[in-house]
Amino acid sequence: MKLYFAPGVCSIGIHVLMEEIGKPYEGISVNLREGAQHKPEYMAINPKSKVPALIDDEGTIRTEYPAIAYWLARTHPFSNLLPDNIDQQAKVLELMDYCVATIHMQGFTRIFRPGNFAPNAADEAAVKARGTEIAEKGFAALNEALEGKDYAVGKFSIADSAIFYVEFWAKRINMALPLNCAAHLERMLARPAVQRTLAAEGLA
Repeated sequence: MKLYFAPGVCSIGIHVLMEEIGKPYEGISVNLREGAQHKPEYMAINPKSKVPALIDDEGTIRTEYPAIAYWLARTHPFSNLLPDNIDQQAKVLELMDYCVATIHMQGFTRIFRPGNFAPNAADEAAVKARGTEIAEKGFAALNEALEGKDYAVGKFSIADSAIFYVEFWAKRINMALPLNCAAHLERMLARPAVQRTLAAEGLA
């Protein structure tokens, strides 16, 4: 398999899952700062100009975080990335989607790229403030979901990889995390798969 990623962005969560699975794969870094995602070589793989992208052993290309995470879990059942219980599976997908679609796309995207939401530079501070508000509300919801649990549904799952990457972003910009989220992040950082991923991405 081949994983296309960029250091420190949302693809870090999929990178963690690849390390959790433990099967051989090739990690290929896409230089977003230099616009590699818009060049023909990468657009032939993912015309959406985004990471992550995954090419499986048969050459099938998969994109979008939830789709890749779900496919990895279902095709590698021995890794226990998805619980057997249907209600817990639904919870895993709910939390993963909330991290990607709300905390990331609505919250952190406003924080990191306010110009995408503001017609005038003078409005960017307000856009960032709104993004912070959305992210903090999201972490409050995650904090409640993690109450009394080490991981999202008790044991590690694909949901935890998504929770991890938004928590990791919060730490990098010095956004205070509520207690359960902070503890979850520390548990994630202690996992060997996460440590290998951080080293591979030059973030250790």
